[in-house]
Amino acid sequence: MKDQPGPAPQSSPAAIISARDIVRTYGERRALDGLTVDVPAGGVFGLLGPNGSGKSTFMALVAGMDTPEQGELRVLGQGPARELRARLGTVFQENCADPTMRAGEYLRFAGQLFGLRGAELQGRADSLLERFGLAARGGDPVSTLSGGMRRRLEVARALLHRPELILLDEPTTGVDPDERRILWETLADNRAGATILLATNDLSEADSVCDRVAFIQNGRTIATGTPEELKRGLRRDSVQITWPGASAEDLRTVAEWPGSGAVLRDGDAVHVTTDDGAALIPRVFALAGAAIRGVRIESSTLEDAYFQYIRRRKEAQE
Repeated sequence: MKDQPGPAPQSSPAAIISARDIVRTYGERRALDGLTVDVPAGGVFGLLGPNGSGKSTFMALVAGMDTPEQGELRVLGQGPARELRARLGTVFQENCADPTMRAGEYLRFAGQLFGLRGAELQGRADSLLERFGLAARGGDPVSTLSGGMRRRLEVARALLHRPELILLDEPTTGVDPDERRILWETLADNRAGATILLATNDLSEADSVCDRVAFIQNGRTIATGTPEELKRGLRRDSVQITWPGASAEDLRTVAEWPGSGAVLRDGDAVHVTTDDGAALIPRVFALAGAAIRGVRIESSTLEDAYFQYIRRRKEAQE
């Protein structure tokens, strides 16, 4: 069957970002292939997908750093343009701060680029350093900060000019769990109602922080909704099995067992949603024995929902 486009949500007057059938190519590769999505105002909206799915390309279009070849994109009520950047706060995958600058100096320099001056700029920079737990390091070179501190500094920089829309492109990559928690808690307390667009391939993070999400694959939206809506209908347990030699016949056998839901291979891992993980595991070992390298049972997650939608899309293409 011919590949079908992802779901096309109805445009909402409250959408702060509205994209319709966006196409962007790089040579022979289509980074975005008809992507359609609406981002409502005021919450945290996640773009979820593996590396290369088109998330960063879409973020660049929203930021006005690139333009779509086809389709319609509206950001804050208008087409993307350079002048919109004064209303956006951006955190890219890579840290932007000059490592030789001092942390406070970097914030003041960034604030000047957005027109902040004098006491307003100093007060705003000092306040954000304090709120992000960096006040004691404001006079230290950026190069001396830990990775988590640098990410917090980048988020503080994005908030300096009180943007209406904050773009976060994998903001917690390489950050340990404690730093990640501090970053998100502080961001939640200090974004002043701004909408956040988060691009990530960390589905557990998105499950905990996002109000709505869109699953992106091969430059298209394959599903949108709240995490709970997307998880609705999944089996109760999620079983992840490290099973390098699993065959297609093995997967069909597991899928036919009573209580089994979605069964999907991801490299050496096999993901199974089931009504009873404890009952499924002995059957898996009876089937595969020593070929099983590890198992883990958890409650069904947004990751399970993501793999389920990928499976449905693959089946629709066959």
